[in-house]
Amino acid sequence: MIRLIIWLVLLLIIGRIVWRFMYAIFDGAGMLKDNTREPAAVRLVRDPVCGVFVVPGKALTSGSGGSTQYFCSEKCRQQWRQR
Repeated sequence: MIRLIIWLVLLLIIGRIVWRFMYAIFDGAGMLKDNTREPAAVRLVRDPVCGVFVVPGKALTSGSGGSTQYFCSEKCRQQWRQR
């Protein structure tokens, strides 16, 4: 009986490994369409006042075009404007 339980557990582990391997292959090949995930890498920008790195899509901004500044908080943005 113990031998049967050990074999079942071993088969479950092997099945899980194979499933994850195949999922990774299909995901890497772009065959799985999951638009809810964030990208693996995101470009970060540095706050000119306090030096914190922030994600541009979630940061506060000041300016436009090539002179856009990104800020981590309203406090930093106000300090930048007072300069």
